[in-house]
Amino acid sequence: MRCLFRFGTGFTALLALAACGGPAPVAPAPAPPRPAPAAVRVTPAVARQVGADELGRVPVLMYHRLAAQPRSVYDRTPAGFTAELERLAAEDYVPVTTADLTARRLDLPAGAHPVVLTFDDGDPSVFGLTPQGQPAPGTAIRILLDVAAAHPRFRPVASLYVNEHPFADPGDGRTLRWLAEHGFEIGNHTRKHTNLRKATEAEATAAITEGDALIRQAIPGYRPTTLALPFGIHPRHEELAQRGPGYSYAGVLLVGAGPAPSPCSASFDASSIPRIRSQSEGREAEYGSTHWLDELATPGGHRYTSDGDPSTVSYPRSEGAVAPACASVGLAY
Repeated sequence: MRCLFRFGTGFTALLALAACGGPAPVAPAPAPPRPAPAAVRVTPAVARQVGADELGRVPVLMYHRLAAQPRSVYDRTPAGFTAELERLAAEDYVPVTTADLTARRLDLPAGAHPVVLTFDDGDPSVFGLTPQGQPAPGTAIRILLDVAAAHPRFRPVASLYVNEHPFADPGDGRTLRWLAEHGFEIGNHTRKHTNLRKATEAEATAAITEGDALIRQAIPGYRPTTLALPFGIHPRHEELAQRGPGYSYAGVLLVGAGPAPSPCSASFDASSIPRIRSQSEGREAEYGSTHWLDELATPGGHRYTSDGDPSTVSYPRSEGAVAPACASVGLAY
């Protein structure tokens, strides 16, 4: 695997022993390095065997808040959130960030499926730090880290879209810095959760620019690359969501309500990436994550399935057109 998807690292240690009254033992000479294994090229037969479909659909799941007593369809109980992560791990999903998705950095094991975990609004139930600087128990990110520790292929990353004062941070940006330093993506959600459709052009660009600046100030050297639209609504001039004075985004997220096309599909639109609300039951559950994960798991679910080779894009010939940017590495079978 490339560095983007390192799930564990081995360490060796030399224990120096000294015998009482005797000479210290001599450390053994290091073994010569083994040659790196030759890269396995995917063939149509291999792609067919693993059921590769890299033009398939990707669930981009949307979370807002964890609550013992949910007040809306946007809340999840800690138990429900944990169960959903356990299901994803059991079904061989591998989390990636929105930035990974838009950049086509989907370096997954053969047969695995990408999933994007997104969190809006910077609620303290999603993340916080203890006085010792560790992720607070019971928060969504702490639960994610715990599930990943139990499932080595389940990568502990997510994309968090923040407004001002995220995660009840005391104002020094420590929460955002911790997340960025540990591989999480920090994305823009505007400074004050502005309804961009109701704003003037100047107000819309200011709302985006101010949110972008808050992230850059909290994390020196960091450049946000994706935006989650508040309420899932574009500005009246839709192109302003992706590009404006002082900002340019590789992807823009909607609110719902279905899987996203593969970034190598001709139907992928980086300016309008759909998401799925995390939900298992209740009002409008037919738009929620349990419904869509059930559908994606069916034989006709058209779920993105990796061929295990990041240098190729394998797909059944029946899947449809490949995006021009991926045509040179496409492998139809």
